[in-house]
This record gives sequence, C-alpha cells and structure tokens, in this order.
Amino acid sequence: MERRVGVAIDFSRCSKTALKWGLENLVRDGDHLILINVQPSLRYEGGEMQLWEATGSPFIPLGDFSDPAIAKKYGVKPDAETLDLLNCVARQKEITILMNVYWGDPREKICEAVEKIPLSYLIIGNRGLGKIKRAIIGSVSSYVVNHALCPVTVVKDHHP
Repeated sequence: MERRVGVAIDFSRCSKTALKWGLENLVRDGDHLILINVQPSLRYEGGEMQLWEATGSPFIPLGDFSDPAIAKKYGVKPDAETLDLLNCVARQKEITILMNVYWGDPREKICEAVEKIPLSYLIIGNRGLGKIKRAIIGSVSSYVVNHALCPVTVVKDHHP
C-alpha cells in the first residue's frame, strides 16, 4: 500500500524545517509527499475558487505549482529554496510530490485534509510561541496533534 506523507507548509522557516526533517527522516522511495497549504478564506463571488474553498483544491503536481502563474491561481507563493529542495528530492527519490490547497482555519483544514486524502503520517512545524502567545492565539500544531486521525510529528524550529 502506498504511503501518503503529509507536510503542513506555509513556506515559513519553521514549515521548511519540518519539510526538511520529513524528507531526511520519513519519506521513502515510492511514497506520495502531499504538501498541505492553508490560505486565508477567500472572498470570491463564484466560480471554481468558491468550490475549492469548500472542498480544497485538486492535487497540484510539483511541476505545476513550480510555475508562478499556476501557483498564483491558487494563491500560493512557494519560495525558490523550497522548490529547489523539492525538485532535487523528486529526482533523487522515487516519490510523487503533490500540493493540496485549502482555505480557512489552518487547524480545522489540516485535520480535514488528513481525513480526506487520507494521510498515513503528517509532519507539521512549530513556531515555538511563548506560553502567553500560545494561550491567546492557540497553537495549530497542538490542535492538530490532538485532533488528526493519523500519527503527527511536530518539528520544532530551533532558530531564534
């Protein structure tokens, strides 16, 4: 059975740290690497974007979300470092890399993606918020660990 390894990614430093950890420690030949990206809610009047807000985007292959015009269509802004890393790994390992974009609350949408896809594992970064900030705004990683229907690895970003 194929493994579907998910990485929650917003292209921040901590999500890239989680991606690198997953590529080095968990992803194996034959796996599907699914990048889960959550954007703020959309404010469109109609069309396909309104449908995607409810269901999430279709799977977007690496070659497509590497194209700036296609990435912009989904509201995704992958950086060159992440794209280089993914393209390099795709050549070195026999893995399929796809992105799935959701819109809304990251906590809920990441858990929804875990169930909908479904994922075998999920890797998520942790910004290392202090206790006060975490209490006020909540921790996406804490929520996902407690609600996702698959094993979750939280990778802490150790940079100040």
